[in-house]
Amino acid sequence: MLDFLRQEGIDEALIARIEQFHREYPAAQSDTIRIPSPRFKYYGKEIWTLAITAILSGENILLVGPKATGKNVLAENLSAVFARPEWDVSFYLNTDASSLIGTDTFRNGEVSFRKGPIFACAEAGGFGVLDEINMAKNESLAVLHATLDFRRIIDVPGYSRIRLAPATRFIATMNYGYAGTRELNEALASRFMVINMPLISGENLEKLLLQQYPALKTEYAAQLSALFEEIRQKCENSEISTKALDLRGLLAAVKLVENGLTMREALSVAIINKSFDEFERTLVEDIVSARIDGRLRKEDIFCP
Repeated sequence: MLDFLRQEGIDEALIARIEQFHREYPAAQSDTIRIPSPRFKYYGKEIWTLAITAILSGENILLVGPKATGKNVLAENLSAVFARPEWDVSFYLNTDASSLIGTDTFRNGEVSFRKGPIFACAEAGGFGVLDEINMAKNESLAVLHATLDFRRIIDVPGYSRIRLAPATRFIATMNYGYAGTRELNEALASRFMVINMPLISGENLEKLLLQQYPALKTEYAAQLSALFEEIRQKCENSEISTKALDLRGLLAAVKLVENGLTMREALSVAIINKSFDEFERTLVEDIVSARIDGRLRKEDIFCP
């Protein structure tokens, strides 16, 4: 991952500080299984610089942006760059304090404490990824206040108070507009360094496609990137919803072609059919048909 950062043009002084972080905070052998090996890389020098500097400064970060901006990809990449075990917490309506910190359980004839992901992450000095934090209930968010600010503690009712290991960081993500989301309260927002995630550029999308599929011909990487950009423009102009704006779907479509489908079949199941309204689906289909030859197969788009 450090070589990748060099390719992205990250300052050598920052990379040296990351290496120092590795030396100061080696992960326990038992936790190395949790250190991710990202399938996708995040491209964007400016965002990398902001995120790395914040983490090296001991701060937690909040990644804010619309769909398909790579928030979760960056969070996973950061855990890999800093070689920290990762705990993922997805917030939803039923997430409560006990599911975050832990709860009593009956084991071997006695009551014992079963650690939750926030507790385990804090104890191990891991990186906790708080996904869609603006879907959480107030009860869940209240648990995080002392954990995320200068106190860096967790009070476990009926048990002891623990202090976060020095390497512990939390990376939250949020996306406005999804069902069930709401405004993040000021008290919680103040505990994060907020990074607004930009939309992926055409150039970086081509890099991502070619990194994931090295044998993909560059002209088709460019065409797929242009298709994604055109769909995004239609979404921004409110001509269609964001259902078809699916970066994961675009990458999956290339995999489907690699495994034998035509481009038309692959884009249908990965992009077009995600618009459930018939009129909108027809519009997306027209966009795809105008940009991409649906008869293309593996031998057409991949180098031999």
